[in-house]
Amino acid sequence: MTTGSSRARRTGFSFQPLDRMALGLMALLAVLITVLLLMGSTTAPRIREFTWQDAQISSADRAFLLSFTRPMDRGSVEQGLTIEPPLPGKFSWAGRRMAYTLDDPTPYGTEFTLTLEGARDRFSDSDEGQAMPTFEAKFRSRDRAFVYLGVDGEEAGRLMLNNLTQQETLALTPPDLVVMDYIPYPEGDRILFSASDRTELDEGTLNQKLYTVTTGIHLDTPPQTPLGQTPDTRRDRPQDAQPPGIVSLVLDSDDYQNLKFDLSADGHFLVVQRVNRSNPGDYGLWLVPEGEAAQPLDTEPGGDFLIAPDSSTLAMAQGQGMAILPLEASTDPLDFLPEFGMVMSFSPDGAAAAMVRFNENPDDPTRSLFLVTNQGTEQQLLETNGSFLSAQFDQLRSLLYVLVTQRIDAAEYVEQPYLVVVNLTTNDAKTMLKLPIQRDIQMHLSPDGLGLLFDQVINDESANPTDDAVLRGSDGRAIASSQLWVQPILKDVDGSPSAIEPQPLPIAGIRPRWLP
Repeated sequence: MTTGSSRARRTGFSFQPLDRMALGLMALLAVLITVLLLMGSTTAPRIREFTWQDAQISSADRAFLLSFTRPMDRGSVEQGLTIEPPLPGKFSWAGRRMAYTLDDPTPYGTEFTLTLEGARDRFSDSDEGQAMPTFEAKFRSRDRAFVYLGVDGEEAGRLMLNNLTQQETLALTPPDLVVMDYIPYPEGDRILFSASDRTELDEGTLNQKLYTVTTGIHLDTPPQTPLGQTPDTRRDRPQDAQPPGIVSLVLDSDDYQNLKFDLSADGHFLVVQRVNRSNPGDYGLWLVPEGEAAQPLDTEPGGDFLIAPDSSTLAMAQGQGMAILPLEASTDPLDFLPEFGMVMSFSPDGAAAAMVRFNENPDDPTRSLFLVTNQGTEQQLLETNGSFLSAQFDQLRSLLYVLVTQRIDAAEYVEQPYLVVVNLTTNDAKTMLKLPIQRDIQMHLSPDGLGLLFDQVINDESANPTDDAVLRGSDGRAIASSQLWVQPILKDVDGSPSAIEPQPLPIAGIRPRWLP
């Protein structure tokens, strides 16, 4: 009986000293939390990271991120953010991170200052809340620079770099090499080029090998980080700057003659058209991965080709059309476009291409330029009785700049070149410039879309047609000299470029190309 009574008394609830201490601490913490919530934080918000701070950006860099230490009042941030010179764009948010996406590519050769003033956190009172201290940071765009082939004196046949921002010009290749063609790497730190030894050319031997040469340009570009993901600070590029003019052999020509070549958009490999010197029937495409040996591609022979921006496929003229081929073990075309005989260029995103159709008309043969998309649509843009020399999309894929000729003398086949711009939204075409009559002319659009480069070649009619040592244009005619021109591009409120008088550059050169 005594034991039962004792157990009954133990079942009654009573506070022990440890219980009372725990409850007291819990009550104190609850009071402190309530007071903090009522008073708000006394710590001002700040920017944890600005992805473009002290960086050098290119036309491929379209958005930057601001990461904050606290949730922000979005209106105060958007109203307080300024960039000088102005860069119009759009805001988007994900938690404490804000993205600003540019409407247009960044103008090259410019330093910018970003300022954020008067920004508040989300829970602050508009009058008395915690305001973020004024934030200021700088970033800059790449130098406005281009490469060309010299034609006069010691520069003849050499690859030249002209930096308009730094106002300097230098020869990249040595005088013993005569450069035939070239393509800049995507970072602009190197250039892939084909060249023959000057001594061999003097002896009448055309023997072009493929090389790379450094430009001396070292870029500190920001990582590409989608909104809502953690920034990746790794760089898929060399960190150490290299001086200009370091030449490295990529592909020799001992057994095969190297013809046309193209560089992938990521810069990791090139494709070369080669012919066996001892067996001319053995010709085709070779794949050359960076740092590895060349290997033949198992494809049917074809003509002109171009690597797509995805760096995994290429378009090549085969038979009576254009074949889209994978750069893998499979030899079967991914697609075949029988209507087209030439691809002029791809849009930067690879979603569209400018292709040429040869119209069969015995009395008056013409050519048509089409916009062909990866969705299967084909839209005719231009038609001419002359030729399409080149076509280039702008970075936004809204405009297509076309170098086209019209035949004005059927007997002697004289063609008048024009620069035409096509608005790809409305399909309206406008002639921007009538160019001097010449067979060999090239143009190139700057990565920021604000300038076009042209060459105006003066041919040497007295040169020996069989003299391989003479510098020649793409039409095979000897070049006496050449003038480079720049065409500034200004756009109206609708985004349509306005015609401006081209400006001559004090440079004698051919085949100019802007660096990326």
